Amino acid sequence: MLHSCMGVEPWDHHLQYRSTFYVYLSKTVSSMLPLAITMGCPAGIGPEIILKYFSLPEDHERPAAVVIGDFSALSYYADRFKYDVSIIPWTPGEPIQIERGVIPLFETSHLAAEDIHPGHPSKKTAVAMADAIIAAVRGIQGSIFSALCTCPISKIALQESGHYYPGHTEMLAALTASPTQVMMMAGRSLRITLATIHCALAQVPELLQEESLCALFSTTHQSLKIDFDIAAPRIAVAALNPHAGEGGMFGREEEQIIIPAMKKAKNKGINLHGPFPPDTIFFKAAQGHYDAVVCMYHDQGLIPFKLLHFSDGVNVTLGLPIVRTSVDHGTAYDIAGKSIADPASLVAAVELATTIAGNRARHKSAPAVN
Repeated sequence: MLHSCMGVEPWDHHLQYRSTFYVYLSKTVSSMLPLAITMGCPAGIGPEIILKYFSLPEDHERPAAVVIGDFSALSYYADRFKYDVSIIPWTPGEPIQIERGVIPLFETSHLAAEDIHPGHPSKKTAVAMADAIIAAVRGIQGSIFSALCTCPISKIALQESGHYYPGHTEMLAALTASPTQVMMMAGRSLRITLATIHCALAQVPELLQEESLCALFSTTHQSLKIDFDIAAPRIAVAALNPHAGEGGMFGREEEQIIIPAMKKAKNKGINLHGPFPPDTIFFKAAQGHYDAVVCMYHDQGLIPFKLLHFSDGVNVTLGLPIVRTSVDHGTAYDIAGKSIADPASLVAAVELATTIAGNRARHKSAPAVN
């Protein structure tokens, strides 16, 4: 379906929308399966940033990618915003056109135009949102797609769809039978992983366990080696308490839990440093002294990360048997339908998903070293 264009889109000349900090593995990627991009909630900004991504200038090096979602949803926003795009049906095995304005679509739902109301999700849009995720995961498991890049969903809408998971990550874990997941936020200057995620701050100390921290150190190390192709990863550990506990004056979690876990991980060959006071370590990591920082709780890591990468950060789920990246923002219902959403995070998420898939394929095919 072709939509007429009115003028030059404002993002065409913004270089910040074109991520330059992930290595594009052209030789590996050229032989890879296409990437799956789920549309997210049809009432949010997911369809809009998808339209903007596929409307990037011709000189933007774009991998083969397929949108998993709903034709009516994409068409609704394309018509509303007057975007010059062609949304074409795609079925597995067909070649993919990689050119500006062409959006290959693997349709998983059939919404009507009157079902779509920007900023106002419904039971129908919630079901369509969930169906796209399920189809994308099954497509990767069936060797149709190489990796998954997700646009934002609403946790409330996910419940409304009949899939009772706390969020995206838990749903993906269930679909892939993955007992462990680690949330990494990745950007040009900073990468972080989290020991605890969505819980009350008062619960954090009791949730920190030596065994789970050891597993987190190992998962972070392996991801940096394989997914990011870093031969000898340097990992910093942020302390829980101010001044890293100051010898027990401000808390003993460092002495009783974090340091013992670090010693065990170091004995396995993991290059850990710290625990460092949280008020200094992120500056050092952003300066390039470390490849990632392991953080003890959500806001400890997300505040410095979003200060540096509010527009172009990427959410990466480690521990899954599939590659999954996501935009680092929500559905933004307050601006849905206004054509002001920034596609920078989607650009970065697509490029990182492609890079990780290429790195995993290359490491998998590399000969074993005796």
